[in-house]
Amino acid sequence: MPLFSMAILLLIVLGCVFAPLLANHDPTDFYLSDLNRPPGQEFRFGTDSLGRDLYSMMWYGGRVSILVGLLGASIIAAIGIPYGCISGVAGERVDFILMRFAELCGSIPSILFVLVLSAAFGDGSVVSISIIIGITGWFGLARIVRGEVRQIRDSEFILYARACHASFPYVMIHHLVPNLVSAIMFVLVSSISSCMIMESTLSFLGLGLPVTTISWGSMLSLANKALLLDTWWVVIFPGLFLVTTLLCITNIAYHFRKEGNRKASNL
Repeated sequence: MPLFSMAILLLIVLGCVFAPLLANHDPTDFYLSDLNRPPGQEFRFGTDSLGRDLYSMMWYGGRVSILVGLLGASIIAAIGIPYGCISGVAGERVDFILMRFAELCGSIPSILFVLVLSAAFGDGSVVSISIIIGITGWFGLARIVRGEVRQIRDSEFILYARACHASFPYVMIHHLVPNLVSAIMFVLVSSISSCMIMESTLSFLGLGLPVTTISWGSMLSLANKALLLDTWWVVIFPGLFLVTTLLCITNIAYHFRKEGNRKASNL
């Protein structure tokens, strides 16, 4: 078990949950007399070009970034798992159509897909950004689920359930999904980090969350101005928190992948 990564991730999550206890300033206040102030005793991580306390913003911004990651991954799972199960148990013609559609959508660069939808429909809210990221990132999961379902769809317990006229949702929830968890856990956990990366990318490009909505991505959107003003702390601290969280999630995801491969080799 990646205990070190889990411990670091737990500390970051707990810090974001108990942000009101850790923050020593209001993250939404503008301290105009302390613009671009370097890290010190009063402002531990310094202030940005708007005079906001980066230390307090870090914990509140982590709430939003992690929430986007969880919501986006949930939407990916909610679309990709049923889609892959339907394609896996369907006939050859339906399976061909469903997979070609998923491959066609998956061939479009995800960042381009997200940028188009963000510009067209995004209102800059946490929910809308999560939905846009989720509906553009389920194609890979659907293909993996489809492949796993094709391997177990002729198993005795599946055939018995279908012979008893069990509905497809019942078969999927009680028989298919429980046998897919170990195989797709790596993708599901990795989806959290990929959604957080996409939100940060969109915010950096000005198409994600607005600057008024505090997240690690929106904080990094001020990186260009920070580099021009030589205020390194505006980039370093949000980037350090984001990268550390992503590395911990990725390490945990690789553990699930290794465990899944080990179980598969033992069968």
